[in-house]
Amino acid sequence: MSLLDTLGSLLGQSPEGGGGQQALISTALEYINNQPGGLNGLIQQFKDKGAGDIISSWVGNGENQPISADTLHSVLGPDAVNDLAAKAGVQPDQVTGLLSQILPHVVNAATPNGEAPAEGQLNATSVLGALGGLSSLFGKDNA
Repeated sequence: MSLLDTLGSLLGQSPEGGGGQQALISTALEYINNQPGGLNGLIQQFKDKGAGDIISSWVGNGENQPISADTLHSVLGPDAVNDLAAKAGVQPDQVTGLLSQILPHVVNAATPNGEAPAEGQLNATSVLGALGGLSSLFGKDNA
């Protein structure tokens, strides 16, 4: 089962529809934009929790470093994880696993020039367009 299929089944959407996956990405974008300082605030949060190298790789033009669900949970904290899970309609123990796969791509798509926007706010339309659709992002044909 591909990541896209997994996301679809967890979010109660068919992979072809993409609604659940886009809802999760929208939830992630909303979370980032609601941080004090937007993406810049999230970057600082990662640095403060010892994961600055990871998020810097997402912002930079090189290869994205992976992040484990446990590390992401540690960076975001339990309150944020519970809030994100509720908004995305998944269990808290699932949301960090899903976001650990999606968030690097969201941040990377939001920073095409290798820099966070000065105001830190991400444009959902631009990010979704840069991702080029989740089926291509996650390789819908992967088993």
